[in-house]
Amino acid sequence: MITETRIESRFNGPPNSGNGGYSCGLIAEGVDGVASVQLRVPPPLDRPLVLESDGVRATLTDGDVVVGEASAADLEIDVPTIPTIAEAEQASKGYAGFTEHAFPTCFVCGPERAIGDGLRIFAGPLDDSLYAAPWIPDASLTGADGDIEPRYVWAALDCPSFFSNPGAPTALLGQLTAEVHRVPEVGEPIVAIAWPIRTEGRKHWARSALATSDGELIGAAEALWIEPKDGIPT
Repeated sequence: MITETRIESRFNGPPNSGNGGYSCGLIAEGVDGVASVQLRVPPPLDRPLVLESDGVRATLTDGDVVVGEASAADLEIDVPTIPTIAEAEQASKGYAGFTEHAFPTCFVCGPERAIGDGLRIFAGPLDDSLYAAPWIPDASLTGADGDIEPRYVWAALDCPSFFSNPGAPTALLGQLTAEVHRVPEVGEPIVAIAWPIRTEGRKHWARSALATSDGELIGAAEALWIEPKDGIPT
């Protein structure tokens, strides 16, 4: 299947490229079930892109340039105990992005985005190894069928894992492997959590999960963050 698509400017991460999680989620729509997505270049905004998929693999291209590739994958994650909404709200007060943020207009975690525009997921430390934040999906995230689109679950799984790696202040998303168990309802209180896994040089791995306040798992992911050699793009 070949589909023309685009990443609208609303869904930026850095000012001039797509949010990594949102972009991965868009590509993952070409794969059935669990998918692992690798981003090859910063996803361009507001231009026609081509998504080619067969249910097992998917490729997003910008002309002759491969933006990202997805493939079917396995994912096993032991999710920690989900904190309450109140605990997530308290943790969110310590969000590092409130004092310093490389991309303050990021669709997912940018504090300069208004309610109903950005997701405003501000993951702060719950303890020494777990970060948490509340998230309430709004109606702007629904598709033609009235349901929240899965790409927004991918987006919500993205940025919290970055902030769980405070030793990687300049890292960008290189790969995201995720499983969406179901999409949330509009207005449903969701808890986002994230925790670091390991670091090897410029590469940092972390995991994240989304769940309801009573512990029902919405989705989970493992992310690879890479510190760019040439610094953060503008």
